[in-house]
Amino acid sequence: MSIVVIDVGTSGVRAAVVGPDARVSTVHYREVLPSSPAPNFVEFDAREMARAVLDLAAQAIDDHGASEIRGVGIANQRSSTILWDRATGEPVGPGIGWQDLRTVGTCLMLKSMGIAAAPNESATKLMMLLDLADPKREQDLCFGTVDTWVAWTLSGGEVHVTDASNAAVTGLLRADGEGWDSAKVEALRIPESILPQVVPSTGVVGDATALPGAPPIAGIAGDQQASLIGQGCIHPGDAKATFGTGGMLDLCTGERPAFMRKGEHGSFPIIAWRRDDELTWGVEAVMLSAGTCVEWLRDDLGLISTSAESGSLAASVPDSGGVWFVPALFGLGTPVWDFGARGTLLGLTRGSGRAEVVRAVLEGIAHRGADLLEAAEADSGCTVAELRVDGGMSRNNVFVQALANAVERPVAVSAVSEATTLGAAFLAGVAIGIWPDLGAATASAEPPAVVEPVRKTDRARWLDARERARGQLPDLSTIEFE
Repeated sequence: MSIVVIDVGTSGVRAAVVGPDARVSTVHYREVLPSSPAPNFVEFDAREMARAVLDLAAQAIDDHGASEIRGVGIANQRSSTILWDRATGEPVGPGIGWQDLRTVGTCLMLKSMGIAAAPNESATKLMMLLDLADPKREQDLCFGTVDTWVAWTLSGGEVHVTDASNAAVTGLLRADGEGWDSAKVEALRIPESILPQVVPSTGVVGDATALPGAPPIAGIAGDQQASLIGQGCIHPGDAKATFGTGGMLDLCTGERPAFMRKGEHGSFPIIAWRRDDELTWGVEAVMLSAGTCVEWLRDDLGLISTSAESGSLAASVPDSGGVWFVPALFGLGTPVWDFGARGTLLGLTRGSGRAEVVRAVLEGIAHRGADLLEAAEADSGCTVAELRVDGGMSRNNVFVQALANAVERPVAVSAVSEATTLGAAFLAGVAIGIWPDLGAATASAEPPAVVEPVRKTDRARWLDARERARGQLPDLSTIEFE
């Protein structure tokens, strides 16, 4: 009695099987990389994504036998946008990735009209695709984020849905989370007929008839919300951070935060999940550069040969020797939101070597993690006793210890590096009765490894370094979308 989980990230598709003991097995993965045909463009092939979903899910099911699989869970990169023909199921343009920034000008124009839109949301991406494929709004088309496209693909075109956690980051959902914002949809010339039905995050929405045994599709969540659930952060004040290419910190608040779009300290309200008609809310804080800084050390500077080497090299020295690094390669997110900030190295001396620079990079990412936690606590009014972490960087011991030092509280490292898979499985498993509720589901998971802080860090010096990184590209620094 197991769940097959389809987890679609920015760079690939993963299919895994999760059993009633919350253990992940039979993982299959395929790269489905985005392309950048022009500066600020991020596109992907939705057909290739669909093929990977079907192939990998079928392999995972075959490994266990169709009779063992009782349901399907979906976790996905959020806000990426796909538009396709309802009759043929064929995309009418490229998939537009969540990082795509070509609609920045449109967002600024809408802002001048009193319409809130951000380029990382789906709204203006969809508007652009419609203008290209159906300028007169006459065709019978379907819009979806990646979860919608995966559910459509698995069901042979019978299921056109999105869950509340994904709908909330399209920029098109009503502020109360109860349905599409008709006024905004009309202002952006988006036909309501193309929008998917908003459904609970846990609950059967249809059958995956394209898979062996046609198991029910029973759980859907955006990747960060799935990670929140997968790490057991289901009570107000629970928080997790995922450190991958970028970094996301999500804090469960239970009730809806008081602010509508962006809090005073730079975090955003999110729908964490929906069960039946009950919404559970949270706040999210964003780091634009995390693991990508380690890739920069490896691929561009040549200071390390593998990402894993960053940990061993950094551990070879007791500290950074006074070197400080601000990870702002793409600007700074929460709390300051300065798109014109740039990565900054400070405190270099003739004695600064590879190890000191690499350690400074890991410690700089850790300080950004502390920035996110402080902002989320300030905006939500919650106090976090222990921060849980997952993502590729959670396997770097030097980084995790630096994070615990920076946040000055325990850091619990998920036993599964990609907790998104567990979260989607828990949502699906609750829907079909493997677990009675999320509390029981999360309690079945292997407990995390806890890292305690061992020394106090100089947060005042960090804040000074962060300030020095700001405003390097003044034109970008003045742009605000909220």
